[in-house]
Amino acid sequence: MVTGGGSGIGRSIATRFGEEGATVAIVDVDANGAAETAEMIEQQGANCRWFQSDVSDNSAANEIAEKVIEEFGSVDVLVTAAGISVGKTVPDTQPEEWDQVFSVNVKGTYLWMRAVIPRMTNRGGSIVAIASQLAVSGGISNAAYIASKGAIVSLCRTTANDHAAEGVRVNCILPGATETPLLERSFARFEDPTPYVERSLSRHPLGRFGRPEEVAEAALFLASDNSSFTTGSELRVDGGWIGG
Repeated sequence: MVTGGGSGIGRSIATRFGEEGATVAIVDVDANGAAETAEMIEQQGANCRWFQSDVSDNSAANEIAEKVIEEFGSVDVLVTAAGISVGKTVPDTQPEEWDQVFSVNVKGTYLWMRAVIPRMTNRGGSIVAIASQLAVSGGISNAAYIASKGAIVSLCRTTANDHAAEGVRVNCILPGATETPLLERSFARFEDPTPYVERSLSRHPLGRFGRPEEVAEAALFLASDNSSFTTGSELRVDGGWIGG
């Protein structure tokens, strides 16, 4: 199950799982995007179902999780990739904007964990949350987003501890700036994005932005038995941003 699977990193993860033969359930507020991803997965020969939902809707999370189990028998992997950003400093961020970012990014991670963990505990499972390298390094003019990603890191650590004995592993990925619609919208906020693009590139020692499929490979690792002794961890896929 992949939230935010209609575009960007979520889409790449969903299609990569489909390449491995996984049955994939996609959740996204964008019905067209979700349907497009599902079509891509089905063309690979894998099973896929998509659902239109706001990830911060509690009842929808439980209903969709139950539908997936009824149809496919289990939820073995959850990836929470849905996320939004408003790109402002604290004084410039309106309270309703702050609440919206935390509702999608943090509550949307918590609710889907809450929906699937009780359905995983009989057989184990893996949860992978998409955070950000900014949760560790900080950044500029993106206060709500960065704070929400820090909350996701902490949420994954404590959830991993709470459910390790039940066989549920919980990890998160810290991507650097990645070529997605979210990144494009972030730069588009500036009248002249060039200096901001150049500054961001300069923070990556590898000298480029990441590709969604590179994050997808990390998610595949954390979802699989290849990472069976890994839980409560943060995997950096950041082009060297944090280390540099």
